[in-house]
Amino acid sequence: MSLFQLNGKRALVTGGSRGIGLAAAHDLIRLGAQVTLAARNEDVLRRAADAIGARWVVADVSTPDGVRAAVEAAGQVDILVSNAGGPPPAQPSAVTEEGWGQGFQTTFMSTARLAAAVLPGMRERRWGRIIAVTSLTVGRPALNLPVSNAMRAAVTNHLRTLALEVAADGVTCNTVAPGYTATERLNALHADPADAERLKGRIPARRFGEPNEVGAAVAFLATKEAAYITGQEILVDGGWSI
Repeated sequence: MSLFQLNGKRALVTGGSRGIGLAAAHDLIRLGAQVTLAARNEDVLRRAADAIGARWVVADVSTPDGVRAAVEAAGQVDILVSNAGGPPPAQPSAVTEEGWGQGFQTTFMSTARLAAAVLPGMRERRWGRIIAVTSLTVGRPALNLPVSNAMRAAVTNHLRTLALEVAADGVTCNTVAPGYTATERLNALHADPADAERLKGRIPARRFGEPNEVGAAVAFLATKEAAYITGQEILVDGGWSI
């Protein structure tokens, strides 16, 4: 019997047009899943979907309407990968009411609404995977990312709590927490090459991670072999958290 196969399963990947979301979607397809990508930029999304053989839907999942559009386009969702772009950097004392509100909708409520939308079908079929991409800053806060620190911690604990309710129904709920990974966001946050090299020097692996390395962890959690893993935070950080 082949290991790590997802033939016949359908996945919805949000934030799927680039970076970690796209890498996770690619691996899910390689394992046999049918994947629908959801993102806001139609041009980038279409090119990404065509490149990996995925379906696609333009949807802003920070809104209830966007969640409905994404879930309806995907049809039956056996695997949910909730992946949202990080809130902008700021000093903790400088975050405005609007900033907190936007972070809440984009990072937390997107996952909460998506999970609520797909969970009834998963429980009925007695098989499902809910996976959220968070960050190592959940347990190791970065000073300049206060909204991300707080909202991704909320996502982590929401899925841990949900896991307690649905584990007996064959549904797992986990988070994958990347460390410093070579994405557009990391490049923007550490645009100075000297700053980037200093940061690499603090990582035990002495390099940034690659999106496909995080995507592989997401794909593994979607397989039947990971059925007894639930309520967990899987760190993919090159040893940073040791």
